[in-house]
Amino acid sequence: MAADTSLAPDTGYVAGEVVDPLSHANRLMRVTIGLIGGVAAIIVGLMVLTDVNAGYRVLLTVGGLVLLFLAIDSAGKLIRGPLFETGLWLSVVWVAIVGLSAAFADFLPISEAKDASATIFDGTPTLKRPDLLSAHPLGTDRQALDVLGGIIYGARVSLQVSVLAVAIGILVGGTIGVIAGFFRGRLDTGVGVLTDSMLAFPPLILLLALASVMDRSPRNMAIALAILGIPTYIRLARVNTMVFAEREFVLASRAMGSSRRRIIFKELVPNVALPIFSYAFIIIAVLIVAEASLSFLGLGIQRPDPTWGNMIAAGQDDFDRHPHLVFAPGIAMFLTVFALNRVGEKARELWDPRQANL
Repeated sequence: MAADTSLAPDTGYVAGEVVDPLSHANRLMRVTIGLIGGVAAIIVGLMVLTDVNAGYRVLLTVGGLVLLFLAIDSAGKLIRGPLFETGLWLSVVWVAIVGLSAAFADFLPISEAKDASATIFDGTPTLKRPDLLSAHPLGTDRQALDVLGGIIYGARVSLQVSVLAVAIGILVGGTIGVIAGFFRGRLDTGVGVLTDSMLAFPPLILLLALASVMDRSPRNMAIALAILGIPTYIRLARVNTMVFAEREFVLASRAMGSSRRRIIFKELVPNVALPIFSYAFIIIAVLIVAEASLSFLGLGIQRPDPTWGNMIAAGQDDFDRHPHLVFAPGIAMFLTVFALNRVGEKARELWDPRQANL
């Protein structure tokens, strides 16, 4: 009797395939060695070789991270099959860690990261180098403020600003786009002209102009960034409304005499919302970079509220002797933006009908 060669739906392995126990043991041994070796290389690079040249420590740490990633990738494929997407799941885990850390920052056992006057009385050293086993795992800055705490509180500011900006953009831009795509005609033409005009204006100049006349608070920064995102959401909602307006279920609803209001809110909005939300992750990543850029230029949120941008700006003068002041918030921002883009791409594959047909 021939073996069933159909794909197993969950693991990706071939059903009926005989797994070689020796091969399975070899893979498990490689995963174990990779995990141990990766963790050991990271610990040695960050904590043991403190007197060795920084370049060698960075190479050893990066090598450990690569080895650790390969081990996790092999373990994932060993457990879930060859279709397991390691990068996607690591991105989800990182976004969850950043989000939870930002939400519960006040309850975490981190050192002072906002009030520089508080560090004067407790004797916290300034410009302390990273030490994972100390009270300041990522070191301190020139004001003796904890770098790790600054990164966590900076994540809170970045997520507050970007998520609020995206929510405003979806609400305003999505509503205008759905109405324009449904009614079309002169209304659609007018909305198109308005959208093209806003997109033609240089975004950096618009941001600088808004930042110069508004108070530099997270709410105002979110409003300024939302203005930049509204035209994009208008276009996304408009084109998806046009696509779904020609589908059979909408045509059937029209034939049954449903009102325009019912068609918009019952038929179109639930279907248009998913493709729009799939782009929200990518837009949040873009807005995190935009907010950090404004803070770096001194036009965004300033101290005592730490942000990734103003932390990088504050550490650039000591970059030669204390590169961790720039690299720590920079790497945190890079990983967050990369993870959000990765999750956003997967969301587009699942929720955007145009991507599903590719």
